[in-house]
Amino acid sequence: MTQYRVFPITIAAIAAMSAAPALAQDFDLSFNAGAATDYVWRGVSQTDENPQLSAGVDTSLWSLGYAGAWISNVDFNNGTDAEFDLYAGVKPQVGPVTLDLGVIYYGYINQPSGPDQNFVELKAAGSLPVGPATLGAAVFYSDDFFGETGPATYVELNGSIPVAEKISISGAVGRQNVDYDGDYTTWNLGAGYALNDVVGFDLRYHDTNEHGFGDLYGSRVVLAVKAVF
Repeated sequence: MTQYRVFPITIAAIAAMSAAPALAQDFDLSFNAGAATDYVWRGVSQTDENPQLSAGVDTSLWSLGYAGAWISNVDFNNGTDAEFDLYAGVKPQVGPVTLDLGVIYYGYINQPSGPDQNFVELKAAGSLPVGPATLGAAVFYSDDFFGETGPATYVELNGSIPVAEKISISGAVGRQNVDYDGDYTTWNLGAGYALNDVVGFDLRYHDTNEHGFGDLYGSRVVLAVKAVF
């Protein structure tokens, strides 16, 4: 903590009064709530192909740092009821590229005894505007993935482009590598529609190359709605 040696109370008071308006302008807090016909994460259903309800809160400061929390129902057929994510990071600008460097904690409520389902991932991502489109890439790394399955890496390429005033097309292809024998490739393609400044819809096709892992890895179309306020 900085120590003021001359007129500490006066200087601190003036500094606080001067900084308060700027801080209020640069601090942003938003809430979100959503629903979907399925909760698909990296191509795999997290709700046993049943509907999803979710909610979250996000903060940003000076358009650089961010933090947030999010919760959703899940169904792994083992008693686990919900997933909650806690995340934080920074988004520095390097030329035309916007970086996203962060950390994510995935927690699970009412998980059974046995291997711990909770895990942490580090994230390094970047996005670049190319004409009206945006292209991006991301890498996620965990030193001990879901269920204590060891080190894991997920690599993704993604992109989006507006096709009308309120409509955009986006897609991604990714590769999940896990220390145990569970590697697979996933991809998705869909369209988003902004009803207004608060509510948006997304219709998306998801698939993986490992249908042999079970129905949860199969192809599916998901309709989602999200409100941000």
